[in-house]
Amino acid sequence: MRSSIFGNLDPQHLPPAFALENGKMLRVQLPDEVLAKQGSMVAFQGQMDFNYEGSGGLGKMFKKAMTGEGASLMRVRGQGLLYLADNADDIHLFYLENEGITVNGRNLLAFQPQLGWDIQRVQGAGMAAGGLFNTTITGTGWVAVTTHGTPVLLDAARMPTFADGQSAVCWSTGLNVGVNRTMKAGALIGRGSGEAMQLSFSGQGFVLVQASEGVPVVQQRS
Repeated sequence: MRSSIFGNLDPQHLPPAFALENGKMLRVQLPDEVLAKQGSMVAFQGQMDFNYEGSGGLGKMFKKAMTGEGASLMRVRGQGLLYLADNADDIHLFYLENEGITVNGRNLLAFQPQLGWDIQRVQGAGMAAGGLFNTTITGTGWVAVTTHGTPVLLDAARMPTFADGQSAVCWSTGLNVGVNRTMKAGALIGRGSGEAMQLSFSGQGFVLVQASEGVPVVQQRS
């Protein structure tokens, strides 16, 4: 996996489809298609069509309805330059090389359509909300994620690692991920779940954590 986060991203030796116009704006070069968060287009040059992508099949649609995870996606086709952003959040690029990354759905900005994706539940999280269902992306190609503020990169192999479910932006798919609960009544961590719990990570891999729990999730009543 290559990323400026790791210091091993050399755009001259990778496909030029994704590039940062600046730290808060992604430039996508078409004619390649791209899947992006719906509403993230801020400008484009050329001829492009924008279509709602849905949830990627009945299975993913059911998971999204049950969990609330996964940003609504749009598929963009055409030729030219597409500019994407999300609330002026910082953008970080990852180039996958026949591997996977797990992303909090609210932090997923864009990825190339040849990559596979699915919504998965963190083991031990039950039906709790607040980032405990996440999107796993696999294959070879570009992925762009956003962070609120400058993130910290944690090496889970060094020592036991824990993070709030909404602050954890993305992590290696090979990590063992679970839920750590505390019985302290005053230690309510995780605005979405309202429970005293954090995600726990162990194994060989990284966890990228942003400097915010993000906007609180508002649960809609039917």
